[in-house]
Amino acid sequence: MKIAILQTTSGIDPAANAATLCHAVAEAAAGGAAMLFTPEMSGLVDRDRGRAAKNVWMEDEDPVLAAVRAAAAEHRLWVHIGSLMIRRADGKLANRGFVIDDRGAIRARYDKLHLFDVDLPSGESWRESAAYTAGEGAVVVDTPAGALGTTICYDLRFPDLYRALTDAGATILAMPAAFTRPTGAAHWHVLLRARAIEGAAFVVAAAQTGVHEDGRATYGHSLVIDPWGEVLLDMGEEPGLGFAELDPAALEDVRMRVPALKHRRPIPEVVRA
Repeated sequence: MKIAILQTTSGIDPAANAATLCHAVAEAAAGGAAMLFTPEMSGLVDRDRGRAAKNVWMEDEDPVLAAVRAAAAEHRLWVHIGSLMIRRADGKLANRGFVIDDRGAIRARYDKLHLFDVDLPSGESWRESAAYTAGEGAVVVDTPAGALGTTICYDLRFPDLYRALTDAGATILAMPAAFTRPTGAAHWHVLLRARAIEGAAFVVAAAQTGVHEDGRATYGHSLVIDPWGEVLLDMGEEPGLGFAELDPAALEDVRMRVPALKHRRPIPEVVRA
């Protein structure tokens, strides 16, 4: 199964970002992919919350989502939008991912569970909880590439989420991101490979890259990793579209040789001695 993965430097103009996404849908379909994966915050990267507020819509009004749904239907391609900034019915914001089928229908939604609040030695400060409301559930959805477990960026650091997804039958773990450069250089590859190995699953991690219009810098290195932990694709730091083949036989082989998923047991109560 061939998939496509988009690595981009999304900016502050949703129309420009939508054009990039729709072009990627067309290119992915022309390249023979069955599904396209895009990064976190594919529709808008803008840390100026006052300015960004003018470009945030309810799901049924979001122009980026509408454009990608139309492109998916036109080119008969499944698309995983890593995430968009969406205004919820209660007026709060969600960092929400979407799985769209080849007719443009939304098959699944996922709101980021774990929010990133931190002050970095570089002077950067992030307060996702000041803007977003955390999600409340995990999602596995059937796609042409397999049973897809959806997560977003900082979720990567919480392996119990991925255990829940693979327990629910996920064979592919999507981890779209906008990782900062210091944490990306230190942890991105090792954590993604660990999630693939411990879950005996493919990992598809579409990432933002480069210096964005709002001044932030992201790490790039969109990755596709097989269930043995081998990197099938590393896109480095340049924006663009990449392709990878996911072999279901490789997944079955790994799960036969290392049947750890079958050996999982409920975690017993921890006794503090």
